[in-house]
Amino acid sequence: MLRFLLFTIASALIWIYQKTISFDHGVMRKFAPQGRCKFYPSCSNYAKDALLKHGIIKGTALTVARLTRCNPWSKGGIDKP
Repeated sequence: MLRFLLFTIASALIWIYQKTISFDHGVMRKFAPQGRCKFYPSCSNYAKDALLKHGIIKGTALTVARLTRCNPWSKGGIDKP
């Protein structure tokens, strides 16, 4: 029950991020057309996939690791959880 609750909260936060301030998915994309994620899937979609596939603890750890790889010096590319 607790895992489901934590997963639901995390998924809701990702959804809110995507619909509001995400330069890939949200209303902000019209302000930064070049501000797209270098990776496929995007970092927020990666987070959703990681949480779904690996659970809240490992999925969160994988997401944090992915976010540290997402920087101006990264080449990007395909990176699935």
